[in-house]
Amino acid sequence: MEIYKGAKFQTFSHGTAALPLVCMRAHETHSFGIFYGQNPMKFSFNIVLVDLILVILITRTVRFLLRPLRQPRFISELIGGIIIGPSLLGQSKSFSHIVFPLYSNFVMRNVGVMGFMLFLFISGVKMDLGLLKRSGKKNFYIAMISIVVPLVIVTVVAIITRKSMDKELARASSIGIIASSLAITAFPIHYAVLQELNLLSSEVGNMALSIALVSDTIGMNCLVIFEAMKQGEVSGKDALWYMISLVVLLAFTVTAVRRAMMWIIETTPEGEPVDQFYVVAILLGVFVMGFLTDMFGIAIANGSFLLGLVIPNGPPLGATLVEKSETIIMEIIMPFSFAFIGLNTDFSAMTEAGWSTLGPLFAMVISGYLSKFLSTLMAAYMVAMPLRDCLALSLVLSLRGQVELILYVHWVDKNIIKLPAFTMMVFLTMMFTGTLTPLISIFYDPTKPYMVNKRRTIQHTPPDTELGILLCIQDKESVPSLVNLLEVSYPTVNNPLSVYAFHLVELIGRANPLFIDHEDQEQEDLSIKFPDSETMQHALKLYQERRDECVRLHLFTATTAKRTMYQDVCKLALISKAAIIILPFEKERISDIAITEHWGDGQHSLSINVLANAPCSVGVLVDKAHRWHLSLSRSFQGAVHNFIVLFLGGADAREALAYADRMVGNPNVSLTVIRFLSSNSEGDDEREKKLDDGVVTWFWVKNETNERVIYREVVVRNGEETVSAIQAMTEENYYHLWIMGRKQGINPRLLEGLSTWTENQEELGIIGDYVSSTDFGAADSVLVVQQQILRAQGATIATPSSSFLRRLLT
Repeated sequence: MEIYKGAKFQTFSHGTAALPLVCMRAHETHSFGIFYGQNPMKFSFNIVLVDLILVILITRTVRFLLRPLRQPRFISELIGGIIIGPSLLGQSKSFSHIVFPLYSNFVMRNVGVMGFMLFLFISGVKMDLGLLKRSGKKNFYIAMISIVVPLVIVTVVAIITRKSMDKELARASSIGIIASSLAITAFPIHYAVLQELNLLSSEVGNMALSIALVSDTIGMNCLVIFEAMKQGEVSGKDALWYMISLVVLLAFTVTAVRRAMMWIIETTPEGEPVDQFYVVAILLGVFVMGFLTDMFGIAIANGSFLLGLVIPNGPPLGATLVEKSETIIMEIIMPFSFAFIGLNTDFSAMTEAGWSTLGPLFAMVISGYLSKFLSTLMAAYMVAMPLRDCLALSLVLSLRGQVELILYVHWVDKNIIKLPAFTMMVFLTMMFTGTLTPLISIFYDPTKPYMVNKRRTIQHTPPDTELGILLCIQDKESVPSLVNLLEVSYPTVNNPLSVYAFHLVELIGRANPLFIDHEDQEQEDLSIKFPDSETMQHALKLYQERRDECVRLHLFTATTAKRTMYQDVCKLALISKAAIIILPFEKERISDIAITEHWGDGQHSLSINVLANAPCSVGVLVDKAHRWHLSLSRSFQGAVHNFIVLFLGGADAREALAYADRMVGNPNVSLTVIRFLSSNSEGDDEREKKLDDGVVTWFWVKNETNERVIYREVVVRNGEETVSAIQAMTEENYYHLWIMGRKQGINPRLLEGLSTWTENQEELGIIGDYVSSTDFGAADSVLVVQQQILRAQGATIATPSSSFLRRLLT
């Protein structure tokens, strides 16, 4: 028999009690196997594995069930932890004895605390403290109001109910710690929820992250002050040593550790990930910081969070740390953290404690949550934000999550609250976050600002006016084909182009998205952050220099999550008043296997989302042969390029023909227009047919005398004849660029029987996907055009760059 001292976190199946002494039989770690007649559940190692498997399976199941209710991952994992605890499954004595014996609780607690440490470390790595400098006065104003008002109200409520509190909770330091915790806004939970709701790049999302960072900065200082007061309750010398230890640790981390991180970055070759040795050393440093903070009497999680903050976010160091460690932390270690919370959440303990014990704390919490929401709402409304945006921002900043759970554990360790109060705090956190998160999606639609009712298309752009084109650039490989498309668009002095080149970088290793106007940023800084940026800029500026009087060039870069890239694209297109967005959509070939590159995954690809939400027309450029990857002087000077327009009717086809009409002004371009008509006009929409006739007549009258333009009409009865006609054209001539509409207004008779042939129909349409497929070899490139889809007029949005807006207005 072995003897273990009890801990504060110790629960029976009914109620809660502190156990000064526990006697139990020591278990061996490993069994010889069931064939030796041994029960694997009698061995500690097997039990820990079963605990981990059970927690992960339950949390995954809960997450799947709650997904239709738009619940964040945090809620699913917290509910999963509570399910295995004494409130549900743990009520069974046999379940608790077999699956969660006392010694496994010891493992759960310690690994769970390690999970929280690593979570805060990764959160610190992602945080960009430079956002504090970029936060405007409006964000500081909202942050201050949303902190001060709850802090004062919770303190007043605590003073009123102080006589009903127990001795530890009634202390001034305890009241201050709880009040400041309820007043601050924790950055990690807001980032996680905004990411799940695809709001990171939205106006409300950017404001929320900025305000949360300001709030965290202020709140951490308040917590340090009240923590020192708590230490000083025993002796003033303890408070002094606490502050000295904190200052020394902070100074060492900010100076020595920060310099070491910068040295690692400097020694890492450009474009390469950080060496594995440094990654392991930094992760080891997380546990060293945890040991030091615990030894000095500082909360364990503070050390890991501080270490994360001094590591530069983004590539190469921050991105490498996040890529190599986030999955194992979030998917394997964090379940232990939620299991630890769930095993110590006992609702029967709340019942036993009674309202008289929990009432004062409940009043503080409710007043804190309500005052936080209302003060944020009031402050946001006072700075002239739309009401729906104010509600969404208030809901986001009222969320609670992992940081609060860590604080609750710390309060129990410091005897500020007991386990019944701990259970109540966990329950209230779960209820508030679970209720508020779905409301955010109801009150705020990030795509609403892009819903405009003004025509922004090539077809409706008046002649002899500037045409705005937004180029979306994924990497330097897509730049040559985009530049050559600009060249064949044939800008002139009378018909100039305003080109907005937008480099999109996936957000890795940092939490907040970043929008950069290159005219406001030093070139050297951009080259360090984005190694390919200099190459892309050089290619684009070289093109501009050759077309100096005909082209205006604006360069931008954005780092954002893949699922929200479309918001940045649509936002810039709206502000720049672009008539068309050009999206590269590459189909690469590896041996005989065609690989399609999506910007995003599945339903969330950039192309699909931009097509659905764009405030202007969209062109999807498929570069099949990479034959345009030549210098412009050799590629277009004196050479004749054959282009073809497949005109199947509808708004998209009309937009494609309008774009081709600009191209035919180029003396090095010959154009063939093939109009497909349904036999006996079957399936024709009279309105669309009239509009098509008008555009085709205008085009032919304009280009009838142009020897480089050919117009033909083909009558077909179904999709098979349409494909046969297209295939026959490849035998007559080789066309470098195929241009067509995506799908709006096409007579379904022309496509009958083709829907099962397509792979990327959603992005390219049926005919676009067929022509861009590897089976169709007679094309270098394909341009699929969608004309702007008009929507109701939406609210205005904030500009990504105030200086850029000023230039547009001048």
